[in-house]
Amino acid sequence: MELNHTCVDHIPVVWLDPGLPSGSRRLAIWLPWFTGRKEDMQSQLAGLADRGFVALSYDPWQHGERGTEDPDALLQRVFGNFRRHMWPILAHTAEDALRVIDWAIAMLDISPDICMGGISMGGDISVAAAGLDQRISTVAAIVATPDWMRPGMDISPGEPDAYSQHLYDRFNPITHLGSYSHCPAITFECGAEDGHVPPDGALRFQEVLKDTYAACPERLRGNLHPGVGHKFVEPMWANSLEWFSIPQI
Repeated sequence: MELNHTCVDHIPVVWLDPGLPSGSRRLAIWLPWFTGRKEDMQSQLAGLADRGFVALSYDPWQHGERGTEDPDALLQRVFGNFRRHMWPILAHTAEDALRVIDWAIAMLDISPDICMGGISMGGDISVAAAGLDQRISTVAAIVATPDWMRPGMDISPGEPDAYSQHLYDRFNPITHLGSYSHCPAITFECGAEDGHVPPDGALRFQEVLKDTYAACPERLRGNLHPGVGHKFVEPMWANSLEWFSIPQI
């Protein structure tokens, strides 16, 4: 399958189309880790397309074609004050999902029943996006968290400025539990020994949403992978593919 390229407004997009007929076309969005690009997701997009999904990725805000720094400079700047610089990346890229989904429904002949996931930052964004757009029915978040505070993380979190605090206050998933009242199916695939994105956030999210998901507890899952730190390992990907393939609505 050929990797297609376009821009949706200001958002650079790539996708693979398995060529299925109308009426059986579902979209799966897969987003990269911090400093990653949409093109880095080509292997995952191929795996999703092999499962019959129209498989799409887009560059997060300040990444890839939307970036002005090389990856090392981006890493140094953001890790120099994580809350001030990371929270806007998460918020803007989560909002971008709505525009990309609008475009995909109009142009790619897909149903409004969207899977979305990603690795590390891409997983954080996907969880947040599911709270913004009820068309996202299914999420797979690998070594990711619903808590942008990330208590216990292995770098200094820094301090937000007024703008980044405003975005946190609007979009942070674990402080907007009502945004998940429609019970999107979410799996967290966590490294049990992850010190960069501690798995505690995913487990707390599962606990505080227990009543919301009381009628469908199987739609909210947290898998801990023993002995794994902040690393994308094959069982996490296998679980994500299986999760996307379960009919959810």
